Amino acid sequence: MTDETILLAPIAEADLARLEGLVADPEQLGPFQWFGWRDPGRFRRTWAEDGLLSDERSVLAVRVGGEFAGFVAWRRMNAATNAPYWNIGIQLRPEVRGRGIGTAAQRLLVDYLFAHSPVMRLEADTETGNHAEQRALEKCGFTREGVQRALTFRDGQWRDVVRYGLLRTDPRG
Repeated sequence: MTDETILLAPIAEADLARLEGLVADPEQLGPFQWFGWRDPGRFRRTWAEDGLLSDERSVLAVRVGGEFAGFVAWRRMNAATNAPYWNIGIQLRPEVRGRGIGTAAQRLLVDYLFAHSPVMRLEADTETGNHAEQRALEKCGFTREGVQRALTFRDGQWRDVVRYGLLRTDPRG
């Protein structure tokens, strides 16, 4: 990928094999995202139903130079019935990590979600040891809100997770 233009786009049918490969391969997922084998066809089935774009959860491709580099996702959460917000996440192919692409893609996602939904809050969670993702979120303007103990189970252990939040009114990085 010589062209470093980063953009978000709906998942195309041609992306599905790479998307499924990314989420099914422990080597591609990296040390913080492998939670064991899961249904390999879930993305393809959901894509056939709604293109992976719904009112409750959605996925967009991260493209670098026009090529599939990973994805961003968000899902609706509710603090109360009248107070929805989005929880966001990202997964990149190993060969594009460490180049600022994740930070740029998350900035694009923040802008997109605040432009196209009336939510006041976005949040993201990452394991306490995932320092690269913590830096990326902070560069996007997210505030570290605290640690939730033993929130996720991975590789035989309960793991602590750092919660980050960004309000529509917060300054952005």
